[in-house]
Amino acid sequence: MSPQRYFHFVTIDLLVTGLRSSVPPDLRVAREMTVVLDSRNGPEPDICVIKAAAKKGLRQTYFEGKDVVLAVEVISPESEARDRLTKTHKYAAAGIRYYWVVEMAEPDDYPVVEVFELSEKSGTYRSTGIHRDRLKVDKPYPIDIDLTAIDNL
Repeated sequence: MSPQRYFHFVTIDLLVTGLRSSVPPDLRVAREMTVVLDSRNGPEPDICVIKAAAKKGLRQTYFEGKDVVLAVEVISPESEARDRLTKTHKYAAAGIRYYWVVEMAEPDDYPVVEVFELSEKSGTYRSTGIHRDRLKVDKPYPIDIDLTAIDNL
């Protein structure tokens, strides 16, 4: 496995800080925790927003897929196929309602976030927007993150 880019770490920090700044009391933001989807699948999204009741304690090592409201993957060159294809299908099959894919974009190397929402009818994700410079959405809760603030990290 190739070493992670600095972009990967600071983008996770930026998004976690932004998500936590407006998270409602019934949800929590976690990073790099195993999410058990079924008996054979336990991916570790870079970030996930979970139902607060799913947080059992500081020794906890995983969350169940049914408790995840949002999964976020920051794409690295070596993880692109896994994050865009494999995990997309697994998260959708587990019923995770929202999924974000984050990439580094030229020319300034800022994060670009593509937001997906699970279609109840088809059981697949549909893109609801691509966000550059500012990520502002109402679902799963009101979120407003200045993506250019990565320069300050």
